Amino acid sequence: MQPLADRKLFFVGIGGAGLSGYAIVARAWGAEVVGWDRYETPYLVHVREAGIAVEVSDEPPTVPDGYEAIVSTAFAGHVEGRTRAELLAELVSFQDSIVVAGAHGKTTTAAMIAFVLDRLGRDPGFLIGAEVPQLDGNARAGSGWLVVEGDESDRTIERLRPAIAVVTNVDLDHHTEFASRGEVEALFERWLSDVPLTVRGDDLEPYDGELGISGEHNRRNAATALAALELAGVQSRDAWPVLRRFRGAGRRLQEVGVAGDVRVVDDYAHHPAEIEVTLAALREQGAARVLVLFQPHLFSRTRHLSREIAVALAAADTVAVTEIYPAREQPIEGVSGKLVVDALTELRSGMTVGWTPLIEDGVRFLSRRARPGDVILTVGAGDVDRAAPLVLEELE
Repeated sequence: MQPLADRKLFFVGIGGAGLSGYAIVARAWGAEVVGWDRYETPYLVHVREAGIAVEVSDEPPTVPDGYEAIVSTAFAGHVEGRTRAELLAELVSFQDSIVVAGAHGKTTTAAMIAFVLDRLGRDPGFLIGAEVPQLDGNARAGSGWLVVEGDESDRTIERLRPAIAVVTNVDLDHHTEFASRGEVEALFERWLSDVPLTVRGDDLEPYDGELGISGEHNRRNAATALAALELAGVQSRDAWPVLRRFRGAGRRLQEVGVAGDVRVVDDYAHHPAEIEVTLAALREQGAARVLVLFQPHLFSRTRHLSREIAVALAAADTVAVTEIYPAREQPIEGVSGKLVVDALTELRSGMTVGWTPLIEDGVRFLSRRARPGDVILTVGAGDVDRAAPLVLEELE
């Protein structure tokens, strides 16, 4: 299948989890693809392996003659072009697709679906917002179902018209876009009403079979994935034995290493509900003491949820909080990571809590307090994942 054989695409922000995957599939579907990003990222390894030329520089170059620009949300306004969402809607329209959306768990659920289809020989394509080690990347073209992780943060999920739509759960996470949880629910209901086959994860009982990953949230992800697979023609009796071999997606309870008998784990959780279930999963694994390095993500989220984040972090034993990772947002006066620290010290008087604005400060703060048998968790949706190797170095 070569639906993009006559197209030339220039990806602005090609190193991101989303756009890197779109570029790989577009290339496989016949497009001439080149790209630019401001920084090297792990995803660019797969992009270059696909034969795509990438420029890394401080500022984006002029769009090459004859090319359409596809612009990441991170660089909207810097370069004129089509949005990420517009291209994704086009990709979904070319192939029978399963789109997985929802506030939490969509990466893992989409990865579970793609993994089962792959191991059963169904040759899926997939576009997932994280590395899936057992699938050798975050994206691939295939002749079977196209499994896609959707995004409600800017309401563009409504543009996607898959054969199967999945909503893992509903929560208010994007406060600059939605005024209430009810608005999020209404968005998903409108989308689901336009799709022939649907799965609502909140309506399902957690999967009670054997899994290779821990946590109640992953049992719910598994139940949702199995329901979607059944709609795609995969019987549960065929899917169950495969699903138990799934080992997770990148930055989802990912064990980075062990040093001095201290496990170092990295996770993408950035919403209070996600932090809560991540800590619970570590306890389920048998962790006696959990030390957390948390990097808040977005000024708007921190302003609205600092106390709820603190409540979730209170389940840890020791916490260090860094400054906010701004991503696409501008600073808000009076809003910093210190809001989380203040709320946490109020909630748990006597708990060891560190205000460590720099990631490196947080690494030192926790490493000096770690004891054999502890788990150090680096958590957040920004660049806190670079802390895990630093922790291992400090512990050694």
